[in-house]
Amino acid sequence: MKVVKFGGSSLANARQLEKVKNIMASDPTRRIAVVSAPGKRFDSDTKVTDLLIELASQCLNGSADTLQTFKEIIERYASIAEELSIEEPIIEEITRSLSELLDMDKSVPGYFIDAVKASGEDNNAKLIAAYFRKAGLKARYINPKEAGLILSDEPGQAKVLAESYLNLYALRNYEEILVFPGFFGYTRKGRLVTFSRGGSDITGAIVANGVEAAMYENFTDVDSIFVANPKIVQNPVGISHLTYREMRELSYAGFSVLHDEALYPAFAEGIPVVVKNTNNPSAPGTVICEERPEGSDPFAITGIASQKGFASIYISKYMMNREVGFVRRVLSVFESFNLSIEHVVSGIDDIDVIFKEDQLSGNEIEHLLSEIKHQTAADQVVKCDNLCLLMVVGESMKSRVGITAKIASALSKASINLEMINQGSSENSLMFGIKEDQEEYAVRAVYNAFFQEDPR
Repeated sequence: MKVVKFGGSSLANARQLEKVKNIMASDPTRRIAVVSAPGKRFDSDTKVTDLLIELASQCLNGSADTLQTFKEIIERYASIAEELSIEEPIIEEITRSLSELLDMDKSVPGYFIDAVKASGEDNNAKLIAAYFRKAGLKARYINPKEAGLILSDEPGQAKVLAESYLNLYALRNYEEILVFPGFFGYTRKGRLVTFSRGGSDITGAIVANGVEAAMYENFTDVDSIFVANPKIVQNPVGISHLTYREMRELSYAGFSVLHDEALYPAFAEGIPVVVKNTNNPSAPGTVICEERPEGSDPFAITGIASQKGFASIYISKYMMNREVGFVRRVLSVFESFNLSIEHVVSGIDDIDVIFKEDQLSGNEIEHLLSEIKHQTAADQVVKCDNLCLLMVVGESMKSRVGITAKIASALSKASINLEMINQGSSENSLMFGIKEDQEEYAVRAVYNAFFQEDPR
């Protein structure tokens, strides 16, 4: 059996839902559809999840705009139901459900916000199941609580608990197509909590693992995963196969096709993930698996990703390498500020610690720098702002000579200065720190160096 996940762009309007229905009907092994909330219908549109987050905030703040936002959300579902001529009283049910959520206890805002924003997926699953039935498919909506999807008690950042996988296996027993809302589950005490943003991908992989699916198909709005961002590089090369390790690195570094935590449940069970296009389902897509078939992608590198919003703390101290515990003291300061660290790049007398800049305010930064200097007696502690991390990924890089030199040469010819370089310990990735305003030039330079030539 296959578990199929549809993203927001695949579910944005009635026309897209017809494509989704046809995809599910075309293959009887597609037994479970994990669905997102309705996405954007056009570039300037607003995703339903964003409207729901706004609604929750308005409700908590007592805003006069609450009713207008509520109506706008209901209208999104109503317009889809009307176009599809769904006769079941699904809009009445969605309206009642959302109204009840807004009346729930707000003493712990995290639970309230999670419940409201998760209603986007939940109500969409109910609507889609009703549409499938109207179209003649045997289908039913199933709630994550009923299915036994149990998560840690961390609103907005929940993690799946091991018992969920045993519970979810029972979904194999249903004869109907199951329409399963993504993005959320329940704590052991029955409180609704969500994964981090984009968590419907995580739900899909968890369900695929739980039912021991033969394949997890993730439908989006592109024919395949591309080697570089098509908003930066015109008509980039598509990737036929990726390893789990490569996709994890690329997702972390800015590839938006899959949530960066979404692969592990599928990887743990050895389930291949296929990224396909709802608008062109006959296209083969990109297969993500443990090992790439020999000759499937002939280029020296697999992908180029980039992400802005990083900063680094540069710390130097003469004879640092002789000082036992120096790096530990630096990292303990970061821990005391509850900061997660992305990379640590070191020399004999200095280190760079890279982190997401939005974790700290301006005042906290000054305090962090002061505390590092106090704890280490460093000669210099300096913050470097506005960093972009450029990640070049490929399993075959470790067996090819001159990859780093070729990248550095391409960046040099484009007049891009390197702030830092770091190679992953597995030798599957190379990270380059550059200034944010050079991101697009850097991506194009590396792409042209590797993909505008004979791959042999």
